[in-house]
Parts: sequence; C-alpha cells; structure tokens
Amino acid sequence: MRLADRQRDLPPPVNYDDSNVFARILRREIPALLLHEDHLCLAFADAAPKAPVHFLVICKRKIACLADADESDKAVLGHLLWAAAEVARKQGIANDGFRVVINNGSEAGQSVFHLHVHVLAGRSLGWPPG
Repeated sequence: MRLADRQRDLPPPVNYDDSNVFARILRREIPALLLHEDHLCLAFADAAPKAPVHFLVICKRKIACLADADESDKAVLGHLLWAAAEVARKQGIANDGFRVVINNGSEAGQSVFHLHVHVLAGRSLGWPPG
C-alpha cells in the first residue's frame, strides 16, 4: 500500500482542546511541581510517575500531537528535546541514562492531546518498550 493511500485511511488530526490538563497547567489553573520554564516550554514532575524520575516537557504552542506539527514548528520540536536534556542534567540523571518518549495518538498511548515529552529514569528501562 502506498503512503498516500495509508494517509487517506487515517482519521483527521485531533483538534486542540484548550481545556486539556496541560493547557490548564500552563495557565496555572492546576498546580504542578515546575522544573523548568522558558518562552517555548514548561517542564514539571509527572503526577502519576512510571519511574523514580518521570517528568514532562510541554510546549507552550497549541499543538495537539507530534503529527500536527508543521515545518514552522521545527525549532519548537528541537527545543523540547534540548529542554528534556537540560532538566535531566539538573536532576542529576543525564550520565546514568534516561528515556525520552513522545506518544502520538490514542493508539500509541497519548491521553492528553497537547504535545509533550516524557522523560523517565531511575530504573532499568527494558527494550522494546510497550
């Protein structure tokens, strides 16, 4: 099957919902343990950690999922990864290793449709994941 045919079969991109939990954290309507903030992103501890160290880096732009990003978002996408590594250094986990995960869509486990990066560390992380 050609890529163009597969793309036609995909559901339309999820529209961004400004009431999602991460948008509310950005607006400070919901408290979070903040680890980093700058003009493009916010990092905070995950409220339901899946590892001893588990934090999220969310973009400040209204992008529901990675597949919704376009060419104008390239700098933001790179910045999210830089911020993940920067917070990992500040948390003292950079040298021991950490995993970076971006889920795209509900079938991949995305439950909040606001682009975000999971960073997990502090235990052995098996491969393959999932």
